[in-house]
Amino acid sequence: MVKVVILHPDLGIGGAERLVIDMALALMSKKHEVTIFTSHHDPTHCFSETKDGTVQVIAKFDWLPRRIFGKFYALCAVMRMIFLALYIRLFFSADVYIVDQVSICVPFLKILSSKKVLFYCHYPDMLLTDRKSFLKLLYRKPLDYLEGLTTSMSDKIVVNSLFTKGVVSQTFSHVKKCEVLYPSLNTSKFENGYEIVCTDINLDSFDFVFLSLNRYERKKNINLALEAMAYVQKNCSERVKCHLIVAGGYDTRVNENVEHHLELEQLSQKLGIHVNTTFLRSISDTTKLFLLRNCTALVYTPSNEHFGIVPVESMYCSTPVIAVNSGGPLETVENSVTGFLCDPSPERVGQAIMQFVERNGLKERMGKAGKKRVQEMFSFEAFTEKLHSFVMELC
Repeated sequence: MVKVVILHPDLGIGGAERLVIDMALALMSKKHEVTIFTSHHDPTHCFSETKDGTVQVIAKFDWLPRRIFGKFYALCAVMRMIFLALYIRLFFSADVYIVDQVSICVPFLKILSSKKVLFYCHYPDMLLTDRKSFLKLLYRKPLDYLEGLTTSMSDKIVVNSLFTKGVVSQTFSHVKKCEVLYPSLNTSKFENGYEIVCTDINLDSFDFVFLSLNRYERKKNINLALEAMAYVQKNCSERVKCHLIVAGGYDTRVNENVEHHLELEQLSQKLGIHVNTTFLRSISDTTKLFLLRNCTALVYTPSNEHFGIVPVESMYCSTPVIAVNSGGPLETVENSVTGFLCDPSPERVGQAIMQFVERNGLKERMGKAGKKRVQEMFSFEAFTEKLHSFVMELC
């Protein structure tokens, strides 16, 4: 048995958080002792495994600010992770550390220690923010340098896709080698009978229901799903009832979530599709699975998404995926077999949606192929064995 500590900045609801929990479950299935440390964990806004005691979670230093004068998010995140790493080194022992997202804490975990650190890189943080002003450039420069330096100090660097591997290799000159560990599904959760009724909307009242499932963030380009549905409404027969459900993570602490939700509602009014659109916020796991199982197709709109677990979840639920033709979906979605990969334009995405309206049996055929693809490429067993091998190698 190996004692493993996983560090993650904010254990809310999202793809990165789902990966961290699946890491813990995978290692626990191999009889390792696993604890997740985080600076924030809200029992009302988290995955069920962190709330019901399945996975041990310890939250520290939430009193530290998330921002200063509405800015300096990156600096605050770095400071919270440094405090977390120092606390662990002083009061907690482990054989292997797994650091997720924020590499700055890697050297602090290695101080006066022979223990090994695995860093999981979803995407270089320095590429996620702009540098439009000189002050922003000045502020980010030391953070960017430290990100590259501390990433390279890890004993093993793991990324979520071949796409991210290429980006990391080009971005960090210090990094010589990294390996791919695709996020996976704990498919046992998907096999349980979620016989629930989505009280927010009666799906049976529509001929076709399309689902957008993302956090309420502007970079997720949810606008594209709304604009594509406006295209469908304009070009489809009035007798065909199509509906769009926009659902995803929503945190009242995050101004962007609140603002963007309002922006999307206003856009649906402007496009004249508000009657055919439903917005859901911070849905439960059971509601998410219900929607994935019962919608016609998933409309996945982020461009250059690092991996994107939602298309994999959708395919495992035998639901086809319409995704933008960049980033992770190029590796997960097989075009014209398990769904469609499209240019990020309302017309192209709208035309893909209309394929399901016009072609009988397409959902069933693509859905079957999608589930088979997930079972072959993204099984939880394969994920577990590879992660276990990394941990044993570091030991």
